[in-house]
Amino acid sequence: MLKVILVVVGLIALTIGIVWLIDKFVPKKLKPVLNIALWILIVFLGYLTFMSVYGEIKFNKLKDDRYKVVIAKLKDIRDAELAHKTVTGKFTDDYGKLVNFIEIGKFTITQRRDTTVIDEELTKRFGGVEMTKSLILVDTLGYVSVKDSLFGADTRYKTMMNLPEGIGKSGTKINLKAGILPATNIPVFEAYVDKEVILFDQDKNLVAKEKEVMSVDGVRGPKLQVGSMQEADTKGNWPKNLSNKD
Repeated sequence: MLKVILVVVGLIALTIGIVWLIDKFVPKKLKPVLNIALWILIVFLGYLTFMSVYGEIKFNKLKDDRYKVVIAKLKDIRDAELAHKTVTGKFTDDYGKLVNFIEIGKFTITQRRDTTVIDEELTKRFGGVEMTKSLILVDTLGYVSVKDSLFGADTRYKTMMNLPEGIGKSGTKINLKAGILPATNIPVFEAYVDKEVILFDQDKNLVAKEKEVMSVDGVRGPKLQVGSMQEADTKGNWPKNLSNKD
């Protein structure tokens, strides 16, 4: 955008210079027509400069508003996936299974405590002298619903995979992958949406520029995502200003 502004400003300056030259050297009969034409051109170029700046300001505001809505959904998906892994030991790439898990799954409430017991083997080895050893016992205290823990009475988890109306084409879902990191046996998942899907109805040049963002105060890369299929990471790629908490 800066290049466009510089070009337009340069053209305006050039046009003003031409107006001055006309005023100095062009015959009086032709001056009024040429001056009017050139001032119309100056106003038009000024309008283009204003719209190029204002257009990007509007784009950035709309972009951030849409990102915030999608991020809220990505965070719900992440919470659901982490709960699924806590209970089952793995992530899932099936939204149907994930929603069903939220509705019927339960967290186990446990309590860890230290205790001391007689070590029979050491007691025998020391000729009957009573020897002890420390153990950590895990007691099950009860169970709590995953749905109540994560969402309470809110049923937004049923549509957490869907992009809201006006963001992306109708019926578009958030992509979801899950698996195991090769040679590590570590479960991983990734939920993501391409930026061009979120900004499907915006200026293509501004969208292309947005997909190349790599700064820490922007959404890095060509998509908005949480988690990763390349490393054990459950963070999102958005800056803090787009989310109340990460």
